[in-house]
Amino acid sequence: MTGQPVPPSMVLRPEEIERFDRGNGVVTIPFVGKWNTAVNRVTTGMTVFSPGTGIPLHSHNVEETVLVFEGEATAVVGDEEFELVAGQATWVPAGIPHCFRNRGEGTMTIYWVYGGRDVTRTVTATGETFEHLSEKDRGASRS
Repeated sequence: MTGQPVPPSMVLRPEEIERFDRGNGVVTIPFVGKWNTAVNRVTTGMTVFSPGTGIPLHSHNVEETVLVFEGEATAVVGDEEFELVAGQATWVPAGIPHCFRNRGEGTMTIYWVYGGRDVTRTVTATGETFEHLSEKDRGASRS
């Protein structure tokens, strides 16, 4: 039994999903979004960070929760930094600056859920806003 449930339900297997390369050793695996369903109310996926990499401080137009799935993370939420390990999670309201960095020696993977279908990212340093997982959304960096 390796098929799919009755549409619009889906089973998502990371090994079958095209990755979105964010640059500098950070790769996103998009699960549920407007790219594969017409009825989603959440947008989900996983992002894998090589050691010493992260995403710049940013905010979204929707709320977001992030679960550290694997590894060790530094999470910045607003003006505070938190050290997180696998199994720990954050929730960030829309418009609050935040980011995640891999502080460990191995791979760090996060599972994220956005509370919406049309997600944007605004980079705090530049004020630039663009669509989530668009060509402009490749700004991963090395620490």
